Amino acid sequence: MSTKIPVSVLIPAKNEEANLPACLASLEKADEVFVVDSQSSDRSIEIAQNYGANVVQFHFNGSWPKKKNWSLENLPFRNEWVLIVDCDERITPELWLEIEQAIQNPTYNGYYLNRRVFFLGKWIRHGGKYPDWNLRLFRHKMGRYENLNTENIANTGDNEVHEHVVLTGQVGYLKNDMLHEDFRDLYHWLERHNRYSNWEARVYYNLLTGQDDSHTIGANLFGDAVQRKRFLKKIWVRLPFKPFLRFILFYIIQLGFLDGKAGYIYGRLLSQYEYQIGVKLYELWHCNGKLNTANITNRTNKSHNSQPSLTSEIGNTASYKPIANNQ
Repeated sequence: MSTKIPVSVLIPAKNEEANLPACLASLEKADEVFVVDSQSSDRSIEIAQNYGANVVQFHFNGSWPKKKNWSLENLPFRNEWVLIVDCDERITPELWLEIEQAIQNPTYNGYYLNRRVFFLGKWIRHGGKYPDWNLRLFRHKMGRYENLNTENIANTGDNEVHEHVVLTGQVGYLKNDMLHEDFRDLYHWLERHNRYSNWEARVYYNLLTGQDDSHTIGANLFGDAVQRKRFLKKIWVRLPFKPFLRFILFYIIQLGFLDGKAGYIYGRLLSQYEYQIGVKLYELWHCNGKLNTANITNRTNKSHNSQPSLTSEIGNTASYKPIANNQ
């Protein structure tokens, strides 16, 4: 491994000075590295440049495409293969050796990488968090991230959240794991998942209202691991008591308790995350995605009449329609 491996690395970033050093240090075998930044206000740009990465600024238009798809369309990659790595992820030497061999195989246009997620210093090996397959290595002209009809959603960020790559051709699986270890604190974990829950609420809404999924990886019980997960999600969104079920599934059924205190805390946070998704879905469905949607004109008129009864107020609330598909 004395020479560079002909792979172009794409790293989406914003204010990641805590994570970038370890991430970039693990990518020294890559032929080139692009850090696609969103106007960071910390030392992210300086750190990326010190490690020899190409820094590109991405200015989000508020809709589509988001950062990764924009990068795949616009960056001048000099290699056929691209590896997408988040700032809180690292590629091990063993995985680099496997990547070097894998890209020489003409049979495959892409490969799934498995992640080890670390939380509070513990590898979360149970609770359904491992294996955690992500299609991250592929011929960049052959793959793009799916469109789940989640554009124009406020407070979700400018980067793809949990969308998957739709790839032309066969896909393989690599044996060695990549490491996912965020060196920031729980504040950032909660802040990130607050944004993610906005996105997930729209995904739930789209599933419940039968949105077109022709531009996605699809849901298939007999497909690959990601397609099976998408199939199960179509069932999941229709279940009651999801926050409680999320904890039971993670902590008991999928043996999250074996990961000790970190597993318990992670399970509780996932339950809270599921509750956030649920209330934001309710807000989206009944209140047009707003905290309050009272008609000001009607309220003004009512104020000149007798005080409305509780029954009439409930009736008005129940009369709200789901939002239009193009909002």
